[in-house]
Amino acid sequence: MSDERSWFGHPRGLTVLFLTNMWEQFSYYGMRALLVYFMTKQLLLGQAQASFIYGAYTACAYFTPIIGGIMVDRFLGKRRAVIIGASVMAAGHFMMAFEPLFYLALATIALGNGLFLPTLPSQVGDLYRRDDPRRGWAYNVYYVGVNIGGFLAPLLCGTIGEVYGWHYGFGLAGVGMLVGLAIYLSGQRHLPPEPARPAKSDAATPKGGFDRQTLLVLVGIGVAVTVFRSAYEQVGNTVALWADTGLDRQAGGFLIPMTWFQSLNPLFVMLMTPPLLAWWRRRADAGHDQPPARRMALGALIISASYLLLAGLAWSAGGHTTSWVWLALFFVAFTFGELFILPTGLGLFARLAPLNLGTTTVAAWFLITFTGSLSAGLVGSLWSRFEHGSFFALLAALAAIAAGLLWLLNPATENINKSKTKHIQPGEAHVEAI
Repeated sequence: MSDERSWFGHPRGLTVLFLTNMWEQFSYYGMRALLVYFMTKQLLLGQAQASFIYGAYTACAYFTPIIGGIMVDRFLGKRRAVIIGASVMAAGHFMMAFEPLFYLALATIALGNGLFLPTLPSQVGDLYRRDDPRRGWAYNVYYVGVNIGGFLAPLLCGTIGEVYGWHYGFGLAGVGMLVGLAIYLSGQRHLPPEPARPAKSDAATPKGGFDRQTLLVLVGIGVAVTVFRSAYEQVGNTVALWADTGLDRQAGGFLIPMTWFQSLNPLFVMLMTPPLLAWWRRRADAGHDQPPARRMALGALIISASYLLLAGLAWSAGGHTTSWVWLALFFVAFTFGELFILPTGLGLFARLAPLNLGTTTVAAWFLITFTGSLSAGLVGSLWSRFEHGSFFALLAALAAIAAGLLWLLNPATENINKSKTKHIQPGEAHVEAI
């Protein structure tokens, strides 16, 4: 372990990574909260085109990490990758303030994200030994940092963008990225030492590769999560459009800004995570811990139910607006399901990482986000062709299909987990999670 001092029972390096990631997510979600509205209201793009661009951007932002992860493991190292990636992303966010640079800015952010995104969570695992009991909850703690940034971003960047101009909101997102970089640089002494990268002569050694069964299971999970994300990612796309036109946003004479609803999901993550972790811990102590793939399947089912709620609301409204309270209740159910699937999936990929391929394997999880975001963009382009209730029912069906696939993968996933636990090699990299 890199640092024996603790922060709420965890290494202080987790604090550094938590805060760095929090501000990076502030910049990402701040820009994302404005993106669809900026394209439809400022650039005057059609809804289908804006939804496709939104999906293509988020897809590219999660494709570049697979290339970045390979570069980190083989050439750059983790510290250098975070610094370069954060600097490039900050530049991209500031470029968003200039309309002629819009597409170049999106590409710049995606490139920087490729180095930054897989590197930080792989360092979380490096803080713990494999037999350290705290490692099982570290990624859920880390995930709270993601959502603090996601909660603050729409309130600050979104409000400034709506009230004072979209470009000011994008600029504030860039400032957030620089704050995260400053925290990372100032906290280096609390982070684990850079792990040795294999020499070229060692590249063919079996200790560094995937076995066939593990690879097939990861691919299967990837397919299931891709289907799930085609529904999940609609909260920043078509659900945001519905919040603008299908909701009564009045609360005591105050018109709630449409971007504020994007803060509900991360807010509920922060509120729900501590009691949910405590419940899971009690179940584990009693010998009733839930297998990762089964937990993920349950999360996808809960997400499906949340979209069925929106479908029912849209059908019953009959063209009239719906109270914003119902959208808040949707986010309660939606977030509860999210906590079962997304941190669990990230932790599962980290656990199955071969020696010296920790960053690359975590990057593969974000490659799934690429395929899911791309499919979400295609699904979102159907918004204007479907009646809203039918569209939300379609999203519910996609999440349910993902749940079924994950449930079918559970036996194979459990077999690999048991095998990994029994055959931990001496000196194996400390990359493990839930």
